[in-house]
Amino acid sequence: MTTSPVEPSDTTTATLIPVRDAVIFDLDGVIVDSLAVMNEAFTRAYAEVVGDGPAPFEEYQRHQGRYFTDIMEIMGLPLEMEEPFVRESYRLAKEVRVFDGIVELLTTLRARGLRLAIATGKAGERARSLLDVLGLLPYFDHVIGSDEIPRPKPAPDIVLHALDLLGVTAERAVMVGDAPTDMASAQGAGVSTAAAVWATIDEEELLACGPDVVLRGPADLLAVCPAIPGH
Repeated sequence: MTTSPVEPSDTTTATLIPVRDAVIFDLDGVIVDSLAVMNEAFTRAYAEVVGDGPAPFEEYQRHQGRYFTDIMEIMGLPLEMEEPFVRESYRLAKEVRVFDGIVELLTTLRARGLRLAIATGKAGERARSLLDVLGLLPYFDHVIGSDEIPRPKPAPDIVLHALDLLGVTAERAVMVGDAPTDMASAQGAGVSTAAAVWATIDEEELLACGPDVVLRGPADLLAVCPAIPGH
């Protein structure tokens, strides 16, 4: 996928923070709009394992950012829902939409010399497969799933692992997320937080987490990620 870098918008609400060497992104609700696909996969899995009746997808949404099996335990739903949910998610992957402005953002960040990673509540293999299907995988140095660390979000493990793989200190990175679990994970790792509000389920709850930066659109991140010297 080829595109041109863009410059930051004039509408950023961010307060500038120190220069960064790396950006760690959540996946769903930040890079991709997977809500419709997630809803269909969840509904099919619920019908297959639990049976008749409305699938409690709105409650599931409130736990976004956590690993699927953790959400099932919180909601008191059978862990057997994971297999059909994952199966349907793979089947529907091509229907997932990339948010407007994301490709331009990733292109510009790479041109500026920043290293990029994904730290997601998804399993790593499924996250990498989805990004590959959507043509986004080459933008990222590392893609880490919740099944690849000891403790998933809101624990800091996934962000700490991303820092290790990227070879940067916490002070030189920022995490972009759309859920309180993202903010908690980054804050626990000592990483600055950027709240992506373009698709968050509950903006008020997200902002109550005290993010360092509020992003109204993807390009707003460019204001806090200037080019690394030499790029």
